[in-house]
Parts: sequence; structure tokens; C-alpha cells
Amino acid sequence: MGKIIAIANQKGGVGKTTTTVNLAASLGVLEKKVLLIDADPQANATSGLGIDVDGVEKGTYQLLEHTMGVDEVIITTDSPNVDLIPAHIDLVAIEIELVDKDNREYMLKEALQGLGDRYDFILIDCAPSLGLLTLNALTAADSVMIPIQCEYFALEGLGKLLNTVKSVQKIHNNDLDIEGMLLTMYDSRLRLSNQVVEEVKKHFADMVFDTIIQRNVRLSEAPSYGESIIKYDASSKGATNYLNLANEILKKNKEKV
Repeated sequence: MGKIIAIANQKGGVGKTTTTVNLAASLGVLEKKVLLIDADPQANATSGLGIDVDGVEKGTYQLLEHTMGVDEVIITTDSPNVDLIPAHIDLVAIEIELVDKDNREYMLKEALQGLGDRYDFILIDCAPSLGLLTLNALTAADSVMIPIQCEYFALEGLGKLLNTVKSVQKIHNNDLDIEGMLLTMYDSRLRLSNQVVEEVKKHFADMVFDTIIQRNVRLSEAPSYGESIIKYDASSKGATNYLNLANEILKKNKEKV
């Protein structure tokens, strides 16, 4: 099976979905086969790839409930080499429905066993919480990527997330690694942005990606058109940033670009 990377941070608005969608699209144009799993009830990754969320009748909910197999819930997207397991607002009920089930933390891991070697990368867009949905993603994943916005409260809650990762490593998934911390929403004109970059790099050193995602209007506009930044404006700074990130991940995982 391809490498499974969960994109997680319990803080909202840090660029998780933006990163998941645009990293998937970037890896796709670099000719890697990618599966994006939308594990957030807000379903922004689904709509961000041009899928009508209201029309979703099968996806992550059915996969976690084990009422459908993984092959039944995968759909193709307009992004080259990118497939999607979509989400719908009904996913919000999954934590209540799974709570009494045996091995509830392993539902996603078990459901993905049937994928074989079809994909080079499987990216999971996690909900902004540390609940059962995110726990399923971390248990199924090989590694976790943590987006951190270059703003005042950047490090708030990061300790709690890292403790959750340690807990998952200890109890559910011994092999879970930290893929890296990704600095997002960087504005070079702001002293605060530069201070956050220095602080994060000082504390976490080699765990921080060299690539930094800069604030970019085109990046903010793309989701409203249901497109990745690669499709919306391939010449934008945002597209360049995410292609650089994709290349960095490929090099880190010793893939040929």
C-alpha cells in the first residue's frame, strides 16, 4: 500500500484542508497516484475538488461504518491522478455510532486494507478535533503532517496534539511517524510571521519542512471555484509553494520526481 499521511491539527483555520487538496493535486501532476480521504464532516476537501457535497451518497461515513467497501466509495476527480473518498455532513454522527463498537479506533485502517498498491500516497484530511475521527486517521496512517499557521496562537494546543500522537504511537500504531510540521499563512512583511517561523524552527528543528506556504490571494480564491491551486492558477505563488512541498516529500520518502 502507498504511504498514508494524515494532515492533522485540532486548531481550525490552520490550512489543513488547503494543504491536503493542493498537496494531492501537486503530487498528481508529478505523476504520483493519490487518494484523498475527506475525514472532516465539514467536507471542505470534497467541495474543494469540485464535488457537490449535497449529492454525496457514499463516502467516508459508509467506509467507517463498514457498510461499504473501499472500492465502492472511491470517486475520480478532475485533478490528474487524484481520486477521492468524499465526506458529507452525516459524518458528524460517526463518533457517536462507533463509540460502542469493538476496535473502534481501527475502523479506517481495516477498511483501507483492500486498496493494495494502487496508490503512491493516501492523504487524510482530518477534522479540527482530537476525537474518534482523527484517532482513526492517526491509527491508519504511516505519518502525520501538522500545519501550523504563522500567527500569534500558533503553538497553542500543539503540545496536546503531540501528546495525542505519542498516545497513538504507544497504544494503537507503533509505526506512526511525524512527517513534518508545515508553516502556513506566512507573510514576510509581518514581524510576527518571522517570529513564529524562528520559534517553531528553534523548538522542532529538523521536524519542520523547508517549504513555507505563503499567504496568497489565489490560494484563498481557488476553493470557491471547486479547484486546486494547480488547476486554478498554476503560475501563482501558492501553486509554487505546494509543488515545492510535494517535491520535498518525494525526496524525503526517496521517491523519484
